[in-house]
Amino acid sequence: MITGELKSQIDKIWNDFWTGGISNPLTVIEQFTYLIFLKQLDDKQILIEKEISHFGSSVKNNIYTEAQASLRWNYFKDKDPEIMFNIFTRPNPELDNITAFDFMKTIGADGGKFSEYMKGATFMIATPKLLDKVVQQIDKLPLDKKDTKGDLYEYMLSKIAEAGTNGQFRTPRHIIRLMVELMQPTKDDTICDPAMGTAGFLVNASQYLHDVHNDWFLEKEFRDHYNSKMFNGIEIDPSMMRIATMNLQLHGIDNPAAIDGSALAESNEITNQYSLILANPPFKGALDYDEVEKSLLQTTKTKKTELLFLSLILRMLKLGGRAAVIVPDGVLFGSSTAHKNIRKELVENQQLQGIISMPSGVFKPYAGVSTAILIFTKTNSGGTENVWFYDMKADGYSLDDKRNLLISEDTMARIFTSSDTEPVEVENILDEVAGKSDIPSILLDWKKLSTQNSALKTQDFEDRTQQSFLVPKAEIAANEYDLSINRYKEVVYEEVYYDAPKDIIEAIKNLDEQRLTAIVELEKMLG
Repeated sequence: MITGELKSQIDKIWNDFWTGGISNPLTVIEQFTYLIFLKQLDDKQILIEKEISHFGSSVKNNIYTEAQASLRWNYFKDKDPEIMFNIFTRPNPELDNITAFDFMKTIGADGGKFSEYMKGATFMIATPKLLDKVVQQIDKLPLDKKDTKGDLYEYMLSKIAEAGTNGQFRTPRHIIRLMVELMQPTKDDTICDPAMGTAGFLVNASQYLHDVHNDWFLEKEFRDHYNSKMFNGIEIDPSMMRIATMNLQLHGIDNPAAIDGSALAESNEITNQYSLILANPPFKGALDYDEVEKSLLQTTKTKKTELLFLSLILRMLKLGGRAAVIVPDGVLFGSSTAHKNIRKELVENQQLQGIISMPSGVFKPYAGVSTAILIFTKTNSGGTENVWFYDMKADGYSLDDKRNLLISEDTMARIFTSSDTEPVEVENILDEVAGKSDIPSILLDWKKLSTQNSALKTQDFEDRTQQSFLVPKAEIAANEYDLSINRYKEVVYEEVYYDAPKDIIEAIKNLDEQRLTAIVELEKMLG
């Protein structure tokens, strides 16, 4: 969460862009991100130089040559606005006719792949005064702190007032982290988000590995896998693609496999490739049949993107691959043949493990749609026995347009380690967030389900008046594969007793008499 002084700093930079003539939120985010990226490149170069100074060498390659010193942040940030602006806009013959912005567009772990993602990137800051204002303020941001960049991205994206033209809107960071914690990425996973956006799922998976399995990074084989094969994404929007790839690079993922284009298009032939998919696909889209890759229509013939993405995810997963996917509630109970077919596929032919029903306020202010997280494993041979349902009522934030944090930031951070701590600590967290966040309870119940035997599962999760319970596959099949939680949750109604009408009338008469008596007494006092 960005609060206090840092929030004010970001707001001021945003306002400077706005008054400087850049009012499109995505354009602001792009230009903001480009400058942050340039600062981070120079920060990385400084670390490399310190290593060389202390140890005589560095395992990392220099980002800038000595001749390119004038393109570095620490050089141009102190120059007069006009000189700085020229460094960004006027190619230097002594530097192969490149500007600081050109340098950023061509940089990358392999010297060329990053530049593919940057095609079409344009420097939009029109005046030296605006550039100087923004550079000086970005220079003061604490970007060296681990979570600041992610929080900064999250806060900037929160300024987009409505969903994009393709039905895209940001997934709250704590919901992303919940899904990552549920899936627990492993050392050998190849992770993909087929609707990548700003790469929130991939970045959070990366942070999870650093937080929980930091020792793995001591192994060269894992580092190589992490940097080149582990993180994969597909994104149709060029602007989002640029922001996503810079986000990934700034979080230490040197060479993510990012594909520019529609994941649902004919050109996407990826099959049986990923072991873990984390996604929040677009909800509102509708495509013509001739725009969709034909194999997807075999699973469910539909024009609805939310159903097509589920079909796509099943195709892209390896056998045994897992997925956690956000879907609108309509996917769970829709009555069309396409809706029923995709649900039947998950229940009968794959292993559907869990459905977490989320409150409608989770995606405010962008949308008030009710959503759920589907958790499943690709088996192609069934395996669904019982499906776990959880009725999330609170996520730690207010469920209105303001989305204010209801618990402390420290407690929010502790939530995601609670399932691995001592039982007493777990109970303390549950008590502390009771009625404000169900996330600790969700994580603990999932852990129980992952470790307990069938008999214990049935015993602990059979009460359907609770938020967390299991439903047998046979019952779901009997209900035409309806997966809405209200179909199976039992509501306990408390009987309310009312006085008899004649007693109520008598009570009203008594009150009237008391009122008249009081008025008479008041008149006597005034007389």
